[in-house]
Amino acid sequence: MQNIVSTEWLADEIERKNKELVIVDTRFNLSDPEEGYKQYLEGHLPGAVYVDLEKHLSAQIDKHGGRHPLPDVDILAKKLGELGISNDSKVVIYDDQGGMIASRLWWLLHYIGVSDPAVLDGGWKKWTSENKLITTVISQPSPKTLLPLINNDWKWVDHLEVKKKLNHPDTILIDSRESVRFFGEFEPIDSVAGHIPSAKNYFWKNVLNEEGRWKKREELITHFSEVPLSKEVIVYCGSGVSACPNILALKEAGYSNVKLYAGSWSDWISYPTNPVAVGNEREEDK
Repeated sequence: MQNIVSTEWLADEIERKNKELVIVDTRFNLSDPEEGYKQYLEGHLPGAVYVDLEKHLSAQIDKHGGRHPLPDVDILAKKLGELGISNDSKVVIYDDQGGMIASRLWWLLHYIGVSDPAVLDGGWKKWTSENKLITTVISQPSPKTLLPLINNDWKWVDHLEVKKKLNHPDTILIDSRESVRFFGEFEPIDSVAGHIPSAKNYFWKNVLNEEGRWKKREELITHFSEVPLSKEVIVYCGSGVSACPNILALKEAGYSNVKLYAGSWSDWISYPTNPVAVGNEREEDK
C-alpha cells in the first residue's frame, strides 16, 4: 500500500470487506481536546476506530520533551492492538486537518513496526464532499497482537543530536511551522519566539494543493528541490505533530534519510543554553 491512498480506493476496499484493513479516525482540535471524539460519535467512516492525539499518540508533558512527547511504545502498541491493529495490518488514517494528525500516527506506526500504514488523501472533508458512506455505529474490532519492533529507519532525534548537527554540511534542518512563527514575528503558543539556528522554513501546509489534497510526487520534488537528496534531513515543528506531514511529503519526493526531532521547538526552548534565532534574513515562503 502507498503512503497516500484515495477516497475511491478506500471506498472499494470497504465495499469488498477487506479484513486486513483498519481505518483510524484521528480528528482532533487542539483548543478543544474532546471535540474530535464527539465528532467521531456523530459520524465516521464505516468500521473506523478512534485514536486521540493527546491520550494515545502523546505521553504526559514533562519539563522536557515538548508539548506532545512521543508515547511509550509498549503502551501505544497495546492500545492499537486493542483496536485491531497488528504488525501486518493495512491501516488507513484520516483527519480533518489536511493530514497533520493522521501523519503523526502514520509516522508512529512505521516507527513501531507496522508495515503498511497510509493517510487518506483529502481526509474527512473529501470523503464527505463526495457523499460517501458514513456511520454512527461504533466499531468493535477483534483485539490483535502488536509487537513494538522499533524500525531503525524511522529513528527520531533529541535536542542533543540536533545541537550537534547545527550547521553540519551533511544535515538539513527543516522547520515545519508557518513563517511568522519561524521568523519570530508572532508566537501564539510557545514561551519563546524564533527558530533553531540554520533551519530552513518549509511550512507543512505547502505540501497540499488548494483543495487540501497532497501534491503529486513531481510537485513535491520541485517543492523540496533546494534540499539535496544525499543529505540527512531532520524535521521539526512546534511539538512534533505538524513535522510529520512534511516527513511524509519528503518520503514521497524520494528522500530516504529523514528523521523527526520529536520534541521540536517546544522541547528546544526548554533548555536555556540552546541557541535561538529570529528572522532578519527573511525569505519568501517555500
